[in-house]
Amino acid sequence: MDPRIRDHAATIVDHSTGIEEGDTVVIQLPPEAEDLAVALAELCGDRGAQPVWISNSDRFSRAFKRAAEEFEEAAHKLAMYEETDVFVIARGGANVTEGADVDPETNAAYNRARKAIKEERLSKTWCLTQVPTSGHAQLAGMSTEAYENFVYDTVSLDWDAQREFQSNLVEILDDATEVRIRSGEETDITMSIAGNTALNDFGEANLPGGEVFTAPVRDGVEGHVHFDLPLYRYGREIEDVRLTFEEGRVVDHSAGRNEDLLTAILETDEGSRYLGELGIGMNRQIDRFTYNMLFDEKMGDTVHMAVGSAYDDCVGEENEANESAEHVDMIVDMSEESVIEVDGEVVQRDGTFVFEDGFEE
Repeated sequence: MDPRIRDHAATIVDHSTGIEEGDTVVIQLPPEAEDLAVALAELCGDRGAQPVWISNSDRFSRAFKRAAEEFEEAAHKLAMYEETDVFVIARGGANVTEGADVDPETNAAYNRARKAIKEERLSKTWCLTQVPTSGHAQLAGMSTEAYENFVYDTVSLDWDAQREFQSNLVEILDDATEVRIRSGEETDITMSIAGNTALNDFGEANLPGGEVFTAPVRDGVEGHVHFDLPLYRYGREIEDVRLTFEEGRVVDHSAGRNEDLLTAILETDEGSRYLGELGIGMNRQIDRFTYNMLFDEKMGDTVHMAVGSAYDDCVGEENEANESAEHVDMIVDMSEESVIEVDGEVVQRDGTFVFEDGFEE
């Protein structure tokens, strides 16, 4: 076994989830990730935890979605989630476009049916990570070996140092009321974050980590944004997304490619037309775009916004948490002609933060 896989497993168990004696653990990995499953099983055994491995096969999911006429909440799966303490989930299927021929409305219906399952998982300790496979390497435009190096380098950062670096931005956002993001000629969006909390993601729920994120006030988003970096969703690429917000709600949208999929996402439910997250990428180790949101949203010089559900830990007691069966992140490149303002003060210009060397007033 590649020793980096054992290191990856140790980071998941000891840093990201803190698995301990008596924990029930669901390890949800693709078939290609058997070595990681084995390494995780050994560590669970060492710590007295009780693991079970479930294969999250993209072929399996595609077959079910295409064959089923309707979807219901899977009570047996929900029961398992209710009895589980820790979830470890990894992406890494052989074919990243396996679900490309599933109808967008089918995906929306499927997500609505499993909303309770998703919410139950998010209420537990969980870690989402990546297994490097040739399919994802090809999507990133990299050799398999280069992609393996990229993934293992980004999950093995000094996470204490990354947490300290990102805490500078958390401090700025604490007690802030408004964030304004401008980029180029097509992005100028203002959002209230009054009463909400900014969280420091340093490799726990997401591995790799590398962002500071919060939830906009549900009806406090105004303006327009051009997401100039593409995203993959349900095996299809969505490009050049443009959204216009009024009183928090998406009132106009377009995409240069697969606009029908974007429309289906926004029509999943009422909450899918509101922002659930604002995230600011701060991981300098992630230095290239790979068509994988787990990495791309953490890149330095970027911000991302997600339509759909908000994380409860970000939402203050006096604010309404946006609820949705969807949570879809989209990215803005902030490396040029871009500014982030917090309560009228510039905190980032062209990707450089006010607390970094090279910041220009």
